[in-house]
Amino acid sequence: MEVGDWALLILRVVVGVTLAAHGYNKFFGGGRIAGTARWFESIGMRPGRRHATLAAGGEIAAGLALAAGFLTVPAAAGFVGLMAVAFWVAHRGKGPFVMNDGWEYTAVLATVAVVIAMLGPGDLSLDSVIGLADLLDGWVGLAVSLGGGLLAAALLVAVFYRPPADA
Repeated sequence: MEVGDWALLILRVVVGVTLAAHGYNKFFGGGRIAGTARWFESIGMRPGRRHATLAAGGEIAAGLALAAGFLTVPAAAGFVGLMAVAFWVAHRGKGPFVMNDGWEYTAVLATVAVVIAMLGPGDLSLDSVIGLADLLDGWVGLAVSLGGGLLAAALLVAVFYRPPADA
């Protein structure tokens, strides 16, 4: 194994588990899914419970898939879509810093996922075991992860986001 394979493994696991934990927290932390649903409603994502459940499940699924290097490019597209929606509905216009509810967390996670999609998951991945490791990397990985994720996010926001009147 090359050092780059180990570096990709570490990066995939840390970023993937971070997003999965974020989704897990929506289900089981603080206000649980009911509290997350109320917050989603308050920021304009309606119906709140459906979107809270889908966001939490999507974060867990995309996070664990990226961590395992399984369907890496679609998982990266999931990261981009989730983070683009989060940016648009919750962090836009608040500056970059997370302590001010800014967008730096969403930007970092989405960017890292796109870079992993471009580089490929490495030899220490499930994609490598099943022969998919080099199938969608490079420019195709960029196009699918970034383009697919942004397209999915734009469609979701266009159909379901209704900003509160005071926004």
